[in-house]
Amino acid sequence: MAEAASGSAGPSTSSASFSKGSSSAPDKNTDRLARLRNLQMRRNEARKLNHQEVVAEDQRKKLPSNWEAKRQRIEWEEEEDTRRKDCEERGEEFDRVKLMEIGAEQAERWDRMKKKKNPDPGFSDYETATHRQYQRLTKQLKPDMAGYEKQKEQMGDVFYPTVDTLGVTDFKDDKGAIDNMVEDLEKQIEKRAKYSRRRYFDEDADIDYINDRNMKFNKKLERFYGQYTTEIKQNLERGTAI
Repeated sequence: MAEAASGSAGPSTSSASFSKGSSSAPDKNTDRLARLRNLQMRRNEARKLNHQEVVAEDQRKKLPSNWEAKRQRIEWEEEEDTRRKDCEERGEEFDRVKLMEIGAEQAERWDRMKKKKNPDPGFSDYETATHRQYQRLTKQLKPDMAGYEKQKEQMGDVFYPTVDTLGVTDFKDDKGAIDNMVEDLEKQIEKRAKYSRRRYFDEDADIDYINDRNMKFNKKLERFYGQYTTEIKQNLERGTAI
């Protein structure tokens, strides 16, 4: 009886284990499919973000070089307008409120800049720098009003030409005016040369260095200690050093 009972229990146990294994297989497949879908979604999301970044970088490259400065300037102006409106709503004077937030040193610097005829606010873009130079050069000009009126009478209607005006090239510029222009251009070139930071190489100088870094270091030593070591250097060159 016991053997029969044990024999009958064996097939039921094996069938239970088989049913458990068969039920776990679909669970594994479902889990794998879920992970695969998750990886595909993450890959698509990364591809989308990468494409957006490439498009944004291409747009930034197409923008002008001073776009960042202009954008900051626009944001600053918008912020100033918003603060000005808030002060007007509160019945306060915007300039007075703004001055209360400025330090003493900055206020003194602005006051000095206002007193100058052509203050230098610093570099913002090449257009502003060119306009400032144009204003400075035109103020230095001394026009010949007598010659201007004389030429105006000689040229007549051609003095104010239009697209249909002929004979404009028949009138030549005065030699004195051309000489003044050349002289002014030479002065500008000379002034720019003075502001150049380039150091010219002296071929006759003694070579006491092994590379560029050592050359700069030796020049620095010469500036600070050259006056104290001149006699020692001369004695070493003559061979009379003790």
